[in-house]
Amino acid sequence: MSQRSVEQGFRPPQQARSRESLHKVLAAAEHVLAEQGIEEFTVAAVAERAGMSVGAIYRRFVGKNQLLYAVKDQLLGQLESGVSEALRAAPPGLAGIVGAFTRALADTFARHDRIFPELLDGQRADGRERGLQALAAIQTAFVEAARPWFEEIRRTDREQAIGMLARTVIGSCVHRAATGRYWSDGLSWEVWASEMTEMTLAYLGRGGREW
Repeated sequence: MSQRSVEQGFRPPQQARSRESLHKVLAAAEHVLAEQGIEEFTVAAVAERAGMSVGAIYRRFVGKNQLLYAVKDQLLGQLESGVSEALRAAPPGLAGIVGAFTRALADTFARHDRIFPELLDGQRADGRERGLQALAAIQTAFVEAARPWFEEIRRTDREQAIGMLARTVIGSCVHRAATGRYWSDGLSWEVWASEMTEMTLAYLGRGGREW
């Protein structure tokens, strides 16, 4: 759980037993959110799923909104760390960096494909701010990972082009998650990542499925 959780009034536990309890609560909250949606999301439902009392959850969170924020904070933290780890392990070259970036985004959203849409639909102002912070972080991570391979970009506006690429991939991923229930493209997240990689490499002046 990040420092932002503290800023939202929730203080992460220090003891191992308390951390395990928190993990249990957040896992239950994810399950309720995925199965019942944000409209039916209640502290009582989470407590029942977690096998805990309502009072035990209220001792940690002041209410439903803070619990929702904690779920979103955890998922966005996983997105940030997943992208960073994928970029560090990416094959050398621009194609490897772009492919790792799109797949890391797709992998995270695929694992939580029933939760992200609910959080995107129901986010409050504080949730939007946390989301924007995460998007800025993964964009920066991508640009810095791609920078050593800028000479492979067959454009003169390389800095602008790589920034535009990052925002386009991220925007497409978020939009797909938010609208997939109503406007499905019929693709798996794996195929989406493959096609998005091909499109963005073409935009940078790179072609072919060499990645």
